[in-house]
Amino acid sequence: MPQPSPSDLARSGTLEELYGKLDKIGMGPGWNKPTPSLWPAPRKTLVPAHWQYELARGALDAAGRMINTALAERRNLILVNPAEGNTYGTVRTLVAAYQMIMPGEWARAHRHTPNALRLILDAEPGTYTEVDGVNIAMAPGDVLLTPNWSTHGHGNQSKACAYWLDFLDVPLVQLLEPMFFEAAEDDSNGADDSGRAPAEAATDQPLVFTLRDTLRRLGEAKPEPGGPFGTRIELGHPALATTALYMMRLAPGVRTASYRTTANNIFAVVQGEGASTVDGERFEWRRGDVIAAPAWRPHWHEATDDAMLLRVTDEPVMQHFGWWREELPTT
Repeated sequence: MPQPSPSDLARSGTLEELYGKLDKIGMGPGWNKPTPSLWPAPRKTLVPAHWQYELARGALDAAGRMINTALAERRNLILVNPAEGNTYGTVRTLVAAYQMIMPGEWARAHRHTPNALRLILDAEPGTYTEVDGVNIAMAPGDVLLTPNWSTHGHGNQSKACAYWLDFLDVPLVQLLEPMFFEAAEDDSNGADDSGRAPAEAATDQPLVFTLRDTLRRLGEAKPEPGGPFGTRIELGHPALATTALYMMRLAPGVRTASYRTTANNIFAVVQGEGASTVDGERFEWRRGDVIAAPAWRPHWHEATDDAMLLRVTDEPVMQHFGWWREELPTT
């Protein structure tokens, strides 16, 4: 069907006639949009959510009998936000996943433009990640980084399965579209035949934040009574270009202040038990669980014993573009 000419458009006698002609040239009347493109405050699209480590571990154990590293790039479980229509992200810009590697396995090396990090949940000595040729031991409570375009693979030379949580900015990269992925050409490391013992994790290694060093720093940090974070330290500054990490220690029986921010937040339980309330929904958690607090949802935490939460947030993105806001209760 031929396009209308400029004179045809100029002669339109009614709005309905003009709308029909605009449709033929791929334009739309901005004054007649059914939903606005601007709104006064962030919309509540993705929802508060909670995932349990004990359920994920059971499912991964079953997958271990059926899915090996030859069949899958990674044996993992994506934590998909249950909002209607969502099929991937945990929050808008970040995705989390539980992953498991069995004894003797090597999860083949690859690299990609999304930034990634891991919180180790359960692993025996001999489990490691290789990042750009450097072996880094994976011990419970440690946080390991694999920045944008770093080649990385995982090996397990121990006698027990290893489990951890992955966090990546894949949803953000998908949105902006600079996505590249590349499998390693020479992937001969193989945990079962390399003969190389993984290096000991060191506190001066920029790609790992050990639990030992984190506990030391938390012990030296000043508590924030009545604040939203308990006692907290930052891991890196920021740890990754798009992702900031904070370790929070919560005292038993103390509720943190309500807090909301334009940044998206994912909380992972490093130790202890307690509950988080996100936009009025209460989630009881224990070690290894994950809680999603999407942008601009008020949330607070309370621990029943000495607890630690890893906060994974896209604050650096919001701050870089001048979109970061936070809101605390007035006293």
